[in-house]
Amino acid sequence: MRRLLPSVLLCLVLLASACKGQPLPADKAEFAGRWHGVGIQLEIRPEGHVSYRKSEGRSTVTIDGPLQGWQGDDFVVGVMVVKTKFHVTEPPHLVDGKWMMTVDGVELTRVEE
Repeated sequence: MRRLLPSVLLCLVLLASACKGQPLPADKAEFAGRWHGVGIQLEIRPEGHVSYRKSEGRSTVTIDGPLQGWQGDDFVVGVMVVKTKFHVTEPPHLVDGKWMMTVDGVELTRVEE
């Protein structure tokens, strides 16, 4: 039992660290916020958590998890091997005083609270 304890503790630490998202780096701070588009709601929190909901007809896709990293402007969300990459074709930018970005081909507008 004593031999097993260090291995169990190591697994728990690794699992906990995999579940924690990466905070947004300074050059990605404009991604933070609640974004809405046709059938899509996306929330990116500064501490590194992402909530995504896409509704199309009767189907709904929900992704809720830690931010794992960036590939250019694209971002990856998930835990361990279960990950989703969001393709950003237009990063956040101002249009007529509103923040806009395009993710997975859908134009999103940041919702001010």
